[in-house]
Amino acid sequence: MALVLHEGDAGVNRGGSRRLGRIREVGVRAAISGRRRLVCTAVAAGLAAAACSAAGSIVGAQGGAAGTRSASGIHRIRHVIVVMQENRSFDSYFGMYPGADGIPRRRSMPTVCVPDSALHACIRPFHDRSPVNEGGPHGAVYSSADVHGGAMDGFIDSAIHGSHDFCVREPFNPNCSAQAGRPGLPDVVGYHDAREIPNYWRYARDFVLQDRMFEPVASWSLPAHLYMVSAWSALCARAADPASCRTELDDPSRRSLQADAGRPLYAWTDVTYLRHRAGVSWAYYVTPGTQPDCDDDAMFCTPKPQQATTPDIWNPLPEFATVHRDQQVRDVRPVRDFFRSARAGTLPAVSWVVPNGGNSEHPPSSIRAGQGWVTRVVDTVMRSPDWDSSAIFLSWDDWGGFYDHVVPPRVDGAGYGIRVPGLVISPYARRGFVDHQTLSFDAYLKFIEDDFLGGQRLDPRTDGRPDPRPDVREAAPVLGDLRRDFAFSRPPRPPVLLPRFPAPGLPWWSWPSGAARSHRSYRRRIPMRDGRPAGRWAGRIRS
Repeated sequence: MALVLHEGDAGVNRGGSRRLGRIREVGVRAAISGRRRLVCTAVAAGLAAAACSAAGSIVGAQGGAAGTRSASGIHRIRHVIVVMQENRSFDSYFGMYPGADGIPRRRSMPTVCVPDSALHACIRPFHDRSPVNEGGPHGAVYSSADVHGGAMDGFIDSAIHGSHDFCVREPFNPNCSAQAGRPGLPDVVGYHDAREIPNYWRYARDFVLQDRMFEPVASWSLPAHLYMVSAWSALCARAADPASCRTELDDPSRRSLQADAGRPLYAWTDVTYLRHRAGVSWAYYVTPGTQPDCDDDAMFCTPKPQQATTPDIWNPLPEFATVHRDQQVRDVRPVRDFFRSARAGTLPAVSWVVPNGGNSEHPPSSIRAGQGWVTRVVDTVMRSPDWDSSAIFLSWDDWGGFYDHVVPPRVDGAGYGIRVPGLVISPYARRGFVDHQTLSFDAYLKFIEDDFLGGQRLDPRTDGRPDPRPDVREAAPVLGDLRRDFAFSRPPRPPVLLPRFPAPGLPWWSWPSGAARSHRSYRRRIPMRDGRPAGRWAGRIRS
C-alpha cells in the first residue's frame, strides 16, 4: 500500500472552539513559570493583537504549533507521551503477530532455533503461558554474545551463564537471569501472544505496531534511558565540562548515582536544554516503588526505594548539568502528577512516564501487572481533554535477554541494540498499521524536535552547547520518520478504553492471517562428538 503524507492538511480538534482560544504564555518563564493560560481577547484590539502575535512567535508550553489551533500535519500533536517499560524483545511479545516481521516459520512452525549447551539441543521458540519470566542478562557484553556476529543464537547460553546466586537478591542487575523458580527450559526463547498480553495486541490492531524498533544502544537500561533523553551515553571526566565526555556503554554513572546525588554526573547536552531555550514544557514522571540501582559504588545491592527525587537508572535527568543549570529539576515529578494533569487537560508538551520495579515487566515482574499499569496510563490519556492532540509512544528499554531473530543495524559503533516492541497510540495513528521502518528511541527525539523545536537537533555544531558526541543520532540515514505512522488529514478517532486486567485473548493463529496450529516438537537434537557439538553446530555453542 502506498503511503501518502498530508503535511498540509488542516484540522480542528474535538472541542476545537474552546481550545482555539488557548495560548500558553511562556515568554517570561521566571515570572509565570510557563504554565498559566493567556486568553487573547478583543477588549483592546491593538494590544490584544500584539499579545497574540507575541505568543504565536514562540512555542507554547502546551506544545501547540506557533500559536494556532487550526494546526496541520505533525503540529496537530501538542502532547507527546513516551511510556518506557522494561526488558522485552519484539519476538517475545509480537513474534507471532500477523503481518509483522516476527519469528520465521513455515506451516506455523518456527524454522529457527537457539542452541542450548546444557541440553545439547537447539530450542525452537515456544509459547510461554507464564506471566512471570526469568529472561537473561542484558549488559553490553551479553548484547554482543546474543547477537553472536549476526547468528542471533546466543540467548540461551547467556541466560545459563547469567544464573548466579546473587541474582536472587539482585533481580534487576543487568548481569542476571531472574530467579523466578520456574522449572524447565530457559524462557528466553518463549513468546507471548494475546492470551497473555491481550491489551498490547489490541493496541497493535487498533493503532500502530513498529516491527523494526531497536534499542538505541547495544547495552542495558541506564544507557538506553540516557539515549532516550539525550541521544548519547557517556562518561564525563569533569561533571561541568561537556568536552570531557566520551562514549560509555556499560557504566556511565560510575556506580555512583546515589553517592553523587545533587552533583550532576552527565555534562553533555540533553533535549531538555533545547526545550528550555524554546519555552517548551516537559515533565519526567517517576512511579514510586523500588529502584534497581545501588546507594554507593557497590555492584550489587538490595533494591532501594524509588521516587522522583531519586536519581537512578530509570530516572537519569536529575543528574544532567543542563537540568540543574536551567533550574528544571522540579520537572522530574511523581507519577501522580501525570494523572492529575491528564485529567485536568494540562499535560505538558512532552512527558516521559517510567514504571517502578513491580509494574515494569522487568523479570521477575509480572507482564500482567505491567500491562495493567500501561493500560491505566493509556486510558487516563484517552479520557483526558488532551486526547485529541496527543501521541503516546510505548516501548521497552532493552531486550531483557529474550530472543529476537533480526540482526540490529550498526550505527556509530554504539548501536543499535536488539529489537524491542514499539507501539504508537493516538487519535491520528493509522489503524492496524505495521510500520516496517528502521527506528530507535532517537526517532522519538526527532519527532519532538520536528513538532516543537522547528527541526533543531542535538547537534554540537548548531545547538549552542558543543559536546564530543560521535554523530547526530536524529540525522542517521537509516532512521525512519514517525510521521509516517499518522494520518493527520483525518479527524481524530475516539478512545479505545480497555480493562486493566482483561480476560485472555485469542491465540495468534485465530487472528487474521494467522496459520493453523502445529504441535511439532520445539526441540531439535544437536549432533555431539567427544562431548562437543559437531557438524554445522561446531563453534556455535559456548561451553
